[in-house]
Amino acid sequence: MDMTGIAFATTDWSAVEKTEHRGERGSAFWRTRQFGSIRVRMVEYSPDYLADHWCSKGHILLCLEGELHTELRDGRRFVLKPGMSYQVADNAEAHRSFTATGAKLFIVD
Repeated sequence: MDMTGIAFATTDWSAVEKTEHRGERGSAFWRTRQFGSIRVRMVEYSPDYLADHWCSKGHILLCLEGELHTELRDGRRFVLKPGMSYQVADNAEAHRSFTATGAKLFIVD
């Protein structure tokens, strides 16, 4: 990730348009800002959300609220609670997420 050409600015996430992305179950609601090739998102997962695909995109992800379960294609599973994060490179380890209770995340990719 090369962070160049980004002027200092603040973001009021409540003012960023929300888009819905349906999962296999439930929905993810994204508020997205794009800075060159870097996408920054505030994402809220509904209770009982399950992703509808295996993701191979790299992310840096911080759990702000709720609890997020992430499964890697090789079967390993991880649980994030508020204040915990994970990072994964592009095309490194396919992953998908689910939550029973809902979760709010801050994601950079």
